[in-house]
Amino acid sequence: MKYRRSKQTGGCYFFTVVTYQRQPLFSIPENIDRLRIAFKREIKKHPFTIDAIVILPDHLHALWRLPVGDNDYSTRWSRIKRYFSTGCIGVRKEQSASQLNKREKPIWQRRFWEHLIRDETDWRRHMDYIHYNPIKHALAQSPSEWPHSSFKQCVEKGWYQPEWGAYEPENIKDIEYE
Repeated sequence: MKYRRSKQTGGCYFFTVVTYQRQPLFSIPENIDRLRIAFKREIKKHPFTIDAIVILPDHLHALWRLPVGDNDYSTRWSRIKRYFSTGCIGVRKEQSASQLNKREKPIWQRRFWEHLIRDETDWRRHMDYIHYNPIKHALAQSPSEWPHSSFKQCVEKGWYQPEWGAYEPENIKDIEYE
């Protein structure tokens, strides 16, 4: 079965990307550094803007804007995943290799989830979901405590107040993108 993705040139997209069998690979500082390098390399080769991102131990959420005339987020994710995979540490070796293709390593789930952002309300909802995620998973008491998030940069831009996230925002109570 061929998976159909929403493609809009110059679009804004929300993504959820998960590690293979939910391994907590992003709890290893060297892997966080490797992932940051992978993003920087890809942005340099194939520009895009990250409006928001949060990296949790076994998955990440991101909100990207692609350049006008470009809708190829799949290649970008493929290249980010590939670069990260070449230097990733802490992968459990006991993973069932029979579930993987020859080219695959037990690092990432095969696919990722994407959502085309429709309007400003949709964008805000996904921004809030991203930044509240560490609290939802009981990894922090507030968004500003979580070190692997764009929350502090968004506060600097004036998109959030520093104390935002003390309570779950009403606009995200019914969504689940895990």
